Amino acid sequence: MTRTDGTRGSALRRPLLSLAATAAVLAVWQASGALGWIGPNLLPTPTEVLTTALELAETGYRQVPLWEHVAVSLARAVAAFLVAIATGVPLGLVMGISPTASALLDPFVQFLRPLPKLALIPLVIVWFGIGEFSKFFLIYLATFLSVVAGAAAAVASVGRDRLRAAEVLGVNRWQMFRHVLLPSTLPDLFTSVRLAIGIGWTTLIAAEMVAASSGLGWMVVNAGAYLRTDVVLLGIVLLGLFGYLLDLAVVGLRKRVVPWMGRE
Repeated sequence: MTRTDGTRGSALRRPLLSLAATAAVLAVWQASGALGWIGPNLLPTPTEVLTTALELAETGYRQVPLWEHVAVSLARAVAAFLVAIATGVPLGLVMGISPTASALLDPFVQFLRPLPKLALIPLVIVWFGIGEFSKFFLIYLATFLSVVAGAAAAVASVGRDRLRAAEVLGVNRWQMFRHVLLPSTLPDLFTSVRLAIGIGWTTLIAAEMVAASSGLGWMVVNAGAYLRTDVVLLGIVLLGLFGYLLDLAVVGLRKRVVPWMGRE
């Protein structure tokens, strides 16, 4: 078998293994409910969750269509992600390049970044009220801080030998940034963005606790208050599914922008 055939076989083997593992977990989950090992109020079976999904697709949850819950959450999250990346990446790069900027800003970034965003909800309500901006701000802040820290770390990881070689060739500061620093940091930047989006997506539930009336996070919290575990599980599945799709979108963009990643 040629090397190309081996690569293709390896590429096919991974999704097959993933499908097999998923099928096995679903089968055990379904069997545990069907055999009465776990009560339906504690953990509804996959078929019960699917039935709930079909019902909510027709009737909605709390007079809001299911697709609207999904669309509202995606709109909130994606808007916050885009603004966080657009502002966090440049600031992180500046902090990585300038020791002065890093000394001034890094203590605040490192203090706020691990802070649970649930703790900020009372302050956010006082500052911004209970409208959409409060929800946007919580998701934005969680994503922004992670992007800034990741971008600064990406600059710090660039090999000094590469920078010195560019200096020997006589490049100016803009050429150094454009042709050496930025391409060198792109792989780590995309990794940081992936992690930041994951953190921001998990903040969605906290954000939608701020006097929301729609959204997947709100649906999970509201259903939990009424012990609707089937709706809670459906919301969790949808949150995981769309979080995974967002991650795949970032990976696809990375492959187009940084095609050399992993080939060095």
